[in-house]
Amino acid sequence: MSRDWVEWHEFYTTPGSSLGRRLEVVRRDLRRALSAAPASGPGRSGEAHRAGPGESVDGTLRIVSICAGDGRDVLPVIAEHDRKVSALLVELDPTLAARARETADDLLLSDVDVRMADAGDARTYAGVQPAHILLTCGVFGNVDAADARRTVAALPALLVPGGIVIWTRAGDASLELRSLFAEHGFTELSFTAPDDAPFRVGMHRLAGPVRPGPLTGRLFTFR
Repeated sequence: MSRDWVEWHEFYTTPGSSLGRRLEVVRRDLRRALSAAPASGPGRSGEAHRAGPGESVDGTLRIVSICAGDGRDVLPVIAEHDRKVSALLVELDPTLAARARETADDLLLSDVDVRMADAGDARTYAGVQPAHILLTCGVFGNVDAADARRTVAALPALLVPGGIVIWTRAGDASLELRSLFAEHGFTELSFTAPDDAPFRVGMHRLAGPVRPGPLTGRLFTFR
C-alpha cells in the first residue's frame, strides 16, 4: 500500500519532531545556497555583465525542487530573499501540488511553476533550464540503492556549472550518498547530522567537469 503523503506532511507541524527540525535545516541551507549560488546580471555599480555558462542575463536564480510536496521548504525562503528567483516545484500528489500553488499565490510569488508530474521520469524535465539550486529532499529515503545511484549521476544534467544540491537522507545510508556525490563531481559544502535525531541534510556544489549524458528513462521509483 502506498504512503499517504498528505497525512505524512502533517508531521512537519508536530512540535519538536525530527521532520520539523529537518525542515528548518533545509530552509537554513537554502538561504545559504541562495547567497552562494553563481551570480549573474549587472555588476554592483551597474556595469554590463556577460553571463557565463548557465547564467541568466537578468540575474535570476533558478531553483528546481523534485518531490516538492507542498513547497514549505522552498516558498517561504524565496519570499523573504532579495535576489530574483524563479522556481519549478515537481510534485505528483494533486493535493500537495494544489497547496503549493496556493502558498505561492498567498506569498505573491509570480515566478513559481508547480508542475504536477512524476519527478522520477526524465521526460518531466524536458525543456527545463538547468538550475542554480536543486532540492532532492525526501527522495533518497524512498528509493533503492540502484535508483539513488542513477539519480545522483543524472543531477549534473539538471544543474549549471557550480550549481548546488540540497538533499536529505536518514541515518548511516547518508554516508553512501556523500560518496556518490563525490564520485560524480560534487564538493561537499555542509553536512548536518544531529546526535539526537536520525535525519541528515547534505549540501553539495557541482565542481567537477560537467559532462552530463542525455537525461532519459526512469531516474527513480518510490518503493
